[in-house]
Amino acid sequence: MSTRKASEREEPRIESREQLVAPMADGAKPREAWRIGTEHEKLVYRSEDHHAPSYREEGGIRDILLSMQQFGWEPVIEDGPDGTPDVIAMTGQDGTISLEPAGQLELSGAPLENLHQTCAETGRHLEQVKSIGREWDIGFLGLGMWPDKARCDLPVMPKQRYAIMMNHMPRVGTLGLDMMLRTCTIQVNLDYSSEADMAKKFRTGLALQPLATALFANSPFTEGKPNGFLSYRSHIWSDTDPQRTGMLPFVFDGDFGYERYVDYMLDVPMYFVFRDGKYIDAAGQSFRDFLKGELPALPGELPTPSDWVDHLSTAFPEVRLKSFLEMRGADGGPWNRICALPAFWVGLLYDDGALDAAWDLVKGWSMEEREHLRNAVPAQALDAPLPRGGTLRDLARHVLDIAHRGLVARDRRNTMGDNESGFLEPLMEIVESGKVPAQRLLDKYHGPWNGDISRIYEESF
Repeated sequence: MSTRKASEREEPRIESREQLVAPMADGAKPREAWRIGTEHEKLVYRSEDHHAPSYREEGGIRDILLSMQQFGWEPVIEDGPDGTPDVIAMTGQDGTISLEPAGQLELSGAPLENLHQTCAETGRHLEQVKSIGREWDIGFLGLGMWPDKARCDLPVMPKQRYAIMMNHMPRVGTLGLDMMLRTCTIQVNLDYSSEADMAKKFRTGLALQPLATALFANSPFTEGKPNGFLSYRSHIWSDTDPQRTGMLPFVFDGDFGYERYVDYMLDVPMYFVFRDGKYIDAAGQSFRDFLKGELPALPGELPTPSDWVDHLSTAFPEVRLKSFLEMRGADGGPWNRICALPAFWVGLLYDDGALDAAWDLVKGWSMEEREHLRNAVPAQALDAPLPRGGTLRDLARHVLDIAHRGLVARDRRNTMGDNESGFLEPLMEIVESGKVPAQRLLDKYHGPWNGDISRIYEESF
């Protein structure tokens, strides 16, 4: 989730629809300026007893964040819910390390030109956090969800917006708190050249998001036992908040563009407004009312462009549009799969031939068929049936071949002369074996672990 910094400059108020379209329209850039931004979260645990460290305990999340200063990271400070100034993020050349709701450690990486740089950034970050972990007796898990923790076992970080969200979540779904406290993801953020290019990438990414979910499915345990799913993290989104999640049927309409997304976001209820370093609770209120000066939380006041950008970050569909496109379907995972996710999407979406070929595979599906596939994947992963026969594993072979060709065509090479296609190898192995990461964990649980979930901590980064 994004980290907001207070601004000292006075912002104009939004007075036109063009200002609502602007963040998306201004995000369009020429191909040579396209970048890759990769985000990945890790579960943090104390090595001695596997508990999730709180914010303020010795060697806890605050100490971990501040220890990153030795690598050149700088703290971002915010007053917590009790008014105490707290570090909520660290910023540096490799992006931002953010404070997630229950202490999950996230790197929101810098926008980079190629996947070789992305994987080098990931490697630097993981080496740094491992070094900090040795200092504080801390370990990290690359999973989609806590395998053994109940909600009551987990700390809540002192970040103002999280207090508002946690209060609101139970009003709109049964699993929203699980989403906040117990899950981890890998995401990739990608650019587009125009409104039409954005729409095509959005549609293709949305239609193929269930495949990404299946390939990265890595959350088969809840509170120490198999939960009947391969990506329980993905299942959680089905009952988090229906007004801000899902597959967005309107994206597949012929007239989809920036304006349609603006209309969608105006119908997404608000969470908060940020003023003078404070988050004001506006949960459930309407941005349309805000535009008329009728927001109950700030009567008589009109929103600023920053308020709108904040609001754009509070919807959680499978693909999200801000000034770039976010691919949001994957569970958290270890180092090699962190690099594989951007490889998957860059290969499909950053080469015109690959994008056309990928869209051709899925453009004939109905919305009902897309929804059925999305709903089948959390439990069945690659075994989920396709709309017109076969399984998702069959589609995966074709899609990975297209992504491979797309990466070869990009021809971005490292100093050894290798192109980017090698980063797809972990996914090709998954498809060849037919076993997603969660199934391998279940094999261990029922086999050599003998039902002892604590053995999963041996699967750390």
